Amino acid sequence: MEEKEIHLVKKVSQELGLTYKELAEEIGYTEGNLRKSVSENRLSSPLKKSLELYLKVVKFQNEKEDTKKMKEILRTLIS
Repeated sequence: MEEKEIHLVKKVSQELGLTYKELAEEIGYTEGNLRKSVSENRLSSPLKKSLELYLKVVKFQNEKEDTKKMKEILRTLIS
C-alpha cells in the first residue's frame, strides 16, 4: 500500500510546532481555511506559495540567529 503524502499545511504546522490558528495568523489566512484545505486534501496555489515563503523566512531568521551567536563566540575567542 502506498503511503499517503502528508498535507503541506499539516507538515509545516508540525515542523514549526504551530497550531493551525498560529500558522494561519503568520501567513494571513484564517484557521478555517487551513482546516478546510487539509480536510478536503486540496491546496490552492496562493496557499502553497504562502507556506513555502513562510518556511523560507523562518529558515533565514534561524540562520541569522545562528550567525549572530557565531559572531559573539568569535568575539569572545578573539578577546
